[in-house]
Amino acid sequence: MKHTLVSMLLFSCSITRSYSQSKLEFDGQLSAYVNYSPDSKLDGFMAARYLPKLAYSIKLDTTHILDFEASGNVYSSVSFHPFDSSSATSSFQAYRMWTRFSGKRYEVRIGLQKMDFGSATLMRPLQWFNQVDPRDPLKLTNGVYSALGRYYFLNNANIWLWLLYGNQKPRGFDAANTYQYNPEYGGRVQYPVPRGEVAISYHHRTADTRGIIGVPQIAEVHENRIGLDGKWDVKVGLWFELSYIHKALPVSILTNQTLFNVGTDYTFDIGSGLNVVIEHLVLADDATPFAFKNNTNISATMISYPVGLFDNISAVFNYNWNAENTSVFLNFNHQFKKVTGYVMAYYNPTSSATQEGIQQNSLVNAFAGPGIRLMAVFNH
Repeated sequence: MKHTLVSMLLFSCSITRSYSQSKLEFDGQLSAYVNYSPDSKLDGFMAARYLPKLAYSIKLDTTHILDFEASGNVYSSVSFHPFDSSSATSSFQAYRMWTRFSGKRYEVRIGLQKMDFGSATLMRPLQWFNQVDPRDPLKLTNGVYSALGRYYFLNNANIWLWLLYGNQKPRGFDAANTYQYNPEYGGRVQYPVPRGEVAISYHHRTADTRGIIGVPQIAEVHENRIGLDGKWDVKVGLWFELSYIHKALPVSILTNQTLFNVGTDYTFDIGSGLNVVIEHLVLADDATPFAFKNNTNISATMISYPVGLFDNISAVFNYNWNAENTSVFLNFNHQFKKVTGYVMAYYNPTSSATQEGIQQNSLVNAFAGPGIRLMAVFNH
């Protein structure tokens, strides 16, 4: 009996130790790049960015984990015209700072985090909470201060609920800033269907139209948006995203905003596999719902091809049918032992306003006309 009790105590202690496992990790990403844009007044550009990240995980038992993550964004850049003039800037800000409690089929995450969902690839009507540029190989985006809960059912259906507070800057296709002192809230239900999945999303925020030329200057305008999206794999990939945004007060053509994207992709059996993505976006801003009097039509294509194990080449093209202009972005990258190198070439229309609603990230759309960029990225 005595030996049995001792064995039981030792077994209990071993279980407790395994349940109390914790893990601390520190890593980061350092990137540096130079840019030449001959049509810009300051045609030279150099910048460096460091994203240090500290992550801590505690395994509470066999199914529950408590995670923490904190990362910063240290950035410095200089624009210049050789031997003539220059302009420098630098900044440091929080990039991610959240804590998460997760179980077998659910998780709750609170803090400064990235929120992303939807089916589209290049032009994102449901890009409600981030500014990811599809041309950016690092997929950088500012986070949002929020609480996010997700539950996953056994049939792969899932439900999201969120609450945001203290976020002001526009995100994605937002036509106005957010009034940061009012909370935002919403949710999403995603459900599997044969060969794919469909989802419906809802979000409420308070918009701030002050500073927008040509519309009433109102600090607090309640805004409701609803989104639908679906994706299927039927020999080719097929998807759509729809977002309808309505403001409770009349603010000219910004009162109603409708965005609809349809897309497809296919990998051709050519060499290592040539992947082609094609999307078309219709964007309408109207004083009355679904009037479609102020439309913008944009088509986008992305082509990517792996050249061996360590090299990849890709291209992104956007064509605005209304303005009849095209943006082009080419990217070649090579994976060295510890560093990834990128050679990028691009062309942005002189009237770059046609592209700003598609890519909010400042990777290349800050420069009009042609340009070339060299970038090196080190992850540790």
